[in-house]
Amino acid sequence: MFKEKIIEEMKEVFKELPFGVDHTLKVLQNAEDIMKGENIEKELITIVAILHDIGAVEAQKKYGSIDGIYQEKEGPAVARDILKKIGYDKNIDRICFIIGNHHTPSKIDGIDFQIQWEADLLENLTVMDIHKQQQEIKTCIEQNFKTSTGKSIAYSRFVLE
Repeated sequence: MFKEKIIEEMKEVFKELPFGVDHTLKVLQNAEDIMKGENIEKELITIVAILHDIGAVEAQKKYGSIDGIYQEKEGPAVARDILKKIGYDKNIDRICFIIGNHHTPSKIDGIDFQIQWEADLLENLTVMDIHKQQQEIKTCIEQNFKTSTGKSIAYSRFVLE
């Protein structure tokens, strides 16, 4: 029930950056696939996946950039406002912590954050040249993926063998 409301709010925010909706829905699907494979069902991870880049529009307005550092800075307040608006009040600080650090792997401190990291990275890896960057892709997978499901998905999508 909250998932649909949060997706609606995310789409409203991303009216100004429409590519954000497509990216977000792919990251959400990745997160759901990883959770299923790891036998973890956490509403918190679903919410973080939907709102992870929610600071991008505000970052673009304030800084003229959607770089990760600005998304991290602006995202928690936007996420908090959305959650308050729809009446969601569980784990707000944790959700905002992950959103506020989702481009900073040194801050990963739990399976919820790890799954979000992997779900986003699976989408971000699509920009790499799968035919020319195999070694870089393999290194990235080995260094970043900790769940067996995330690692398996990454290898099946991006490693040619």
